[in-house]
Amino acid sequence: MKELFDFILRFGNLNQQQIDFIWSKATEIEIPKDSYFSEAGKIARRVGFIKEGIIRVVYYDKDGEEVTKYFIEEHNLVVDLESFDNEIPSSSYVQAITDCKVIVFSRKDWLELLQTIVGWETIVGKIISRALLMKVERRSPLVSEDATTRYLKFLEIYPTVVNRIPLSYIASYLGVTQSSLSRIRKNIK
Repeated sequence: MKELFDFILRFGNLNQQQIDFIWSKATEIEIPKDSYFSEAGKIARRVGFIKEGIIRVVYYDKDGEEVTKYFIEEHNLVVDLESFDNEIPSSSYVQAITDCKVIVFSRKDWLELLQTIVGWETIVGKIISRALLMKVERRSPLVSEDATTRYLKFLEIYPTVVNRIPLSYIASYLGVTQSSLSRIRKNIK
């Protein structure tokens, strides 16, 4: 749990009583590789903090092709925010791509934290703003670049991810075929 509070306290201050209350609402779970934290077509009902592992957000396009939107690494929150906040079915899958340990809060408990802890909403707002900014920064430069540049940028953005996940997921994220990605990797070594 220390990792969770180290993360939260970067965005605001909490007293020991507030920390204890948050801790009382948290549950640590394990999500096996390839299992889902939340699924398309279902309403997201929990918020998590990734203690160990990597998760990806993925959807299927109109042709049924898998498209990885982004990856979430250790020491970050994971939630399908639109589905969770608005209680609507998700359009994406949130999938563990390594075995993961995640500290989880149910929707009910998360809302209770928001209503009970003074300043919690501000802290959460800062965390969400940071996550959205990172998502935009990570995605924007990849749209207009050639495949090799996109891969090199991926290595910059996700330096600890590349050797821990299947190449097919990286190819999906970059919008290239796996064989193209293999050629790119071979050419830059």
